[in-house]
Amino acid sequence: MLDEAIKAQLKAYLEKLTQPIELVAALDDGAKSRELDELLHEIAAMSDRISLRRDDDEPRKPSFAINRLGTDVGVRFAGIPMGHEFTSLVLALLQVGGHPSKAAAETIAQVQDLEGEFRFETYFSLSCQNCPDVVQALNLMSVLNPNIKHVAIDGALYPDEVERRQVMSVPTVYLNGELFDQGRMSLEQILAKIDTGSAEREAGKIKAKGAFDVLVVGGGPAGAAAAIYAARKGIRTGVAAERFGGQVLDTMAIENFISVPYTEGPKLGAALEQHVREYDVDVMNLQRATKLVPAGESASGLVEVQLENGARLKSKAVILSTGARWRQMGVPGEDAYRNKGVAYCPHCDGPLFKGKRVAVVGGGNSGVEAAIDLAGLVAHVTLIEFDGKLRADEVLQRKLRSLPNVDVIVSAQTTEVLGDGQKVNGLVYKDRTDGVMHSLELEGVFVQIGLLPNTEWLKGSLELSPRGEIVIDDRGQTSLSGVFAAGDATTVPYKQIVIAMGAGSTAALAAFDHLIRSSAPVAEAAEA
Repeated sequence: MLDEAIKAQLKAYLEKLTQPIELVAALDDGAKSRELDELLHEIAAMSDRISLRRDDDEPRKPSFAINRLGTDVGVRFAGIPMGHEFTSLVLALLQVGGHPSKAAAETIAQVQDLEGEFRFETYFSLSCQNCPDVVQALNLMSVLNPNIKHVAIDGALYPDEVERRQVMSVPTVYLNGELFDQGRMSLEQILAKIDTGSAEREAGKIKAKGAFDVLVVGGGPAGAAAAIYAARKGIRTGVAAERFGGQVLDTMAIENFISVPYTEGPKLGAALEQHVREYDVDVMNLQRATKLVPAGESASGLVEVQLENGARLKSKAVILSTGARWRQMGVPGEDAYRNKGVAYCPHCDGPLFKGKRVAVVGGGNSGVEAAIDLAGLVAHVTLIEFDGKLRADEVLQRKLRSLPNVDVIVSAQTTEVLGDGQKVNGLVYKDRTDGVMHSLELEGVFVQIGLLPNTEWLKGSLELSPRGEIVIDDRGQTSLSGVFAAGDATTVPYKQIVIAMGAGSTAALAAFDHLIRSSAPVAEAAEA
């Protein structure tokens, strides 16, 4: 099942096992069980520290557990963790087998100190780039704390279970049988939800911090570049980010990052954070900024950033790189049926709509790419575009027109998402040429209509464009002295990763220049 190159790499990894582990398979007579059985035999043959046995009492088949012999440490996969989840499988084998995690010591201790019983279930799809973070975080928690159990479930293999629980978005996590959360989550985010005192403790730590020379707000490509360029100047640098990596974490294929022919968003996001942490940068993750106080209005005489947890950060210069998020349609039914048929990531959630009828709203590159991807999974795709023509690249349009199960409707304004109270069952649009209303029967709506800058918290504090973007000059300077900005939250044209990185670097250099000039000694009058 595994090619020779992957076998060689996996065998090398398994040499790091320090504890004996046992693979316990629950199988039936289906094709997927035969695939899993083959995979597990291949893995067991790679190390004398791995044994394999079968126990079909487990209700989910195919599934398997990875257990540390003689202990209650283990994880379970219900499905075959290939694709994006193959890394999750490798890490689970290593961690159950005693190889230490690279998680921060403080975070590991926080997991180990959790009290109570936690039974997590995560529904994932093999094409979801957001799912591995959640699966790996919960697997690690179950290895570190015997009170925590986790099973990762491939929703495509358990359609009846998915239908019963109305799982229409991945990753979806249940805790002790109740819905816990949906969407991408880091280990720290999961801990923040179940360890209720963590936010208060973190706020106390932040309040005790001294002033920074440069504080970067946001941890996407622009923020990471700004932090690195600032730190390399030898000045005290901090980063406050809601989630390090930002919008890039939700990006599937990246093929225009110069010198890197192909990568994926989560991989790039992890590399950004790793690079930043190689410098003396104070990274404060899971921190949402709520207010910017200019130096002239603050008691400290420095620029201040207030956080959602009540703490305040002070800095001589601030670089705003808060990025953007998916734009919503803003129509009735969209919020009510979010993750119940309304989705924003076709790669993640597409497999859950196999054999169903869906719509894609948006005719730019993102919308047309989504329609092309979904056409290979679902029964039918209707692409709805507000404009009178599609705006995607011609090569994408040609591919779209070649697909037999795709309809394109232009000059159409989506006005409502319909549902039965539990999930989406239709969509209403207006023909903009004659004003006639139409309805479509479908089970999913994928929204692909661009990005919205994360700048609501800045209204009234500095100049924003009519689109809500931070107005900057060619140096990244905003309308406030000592406050700079970079990336998708600004007026810079062309929202691209490589452009955001360049803008972040520019802003950091400009901030350093500002610090030099503002701290330079005043010339004597006789020298003037």
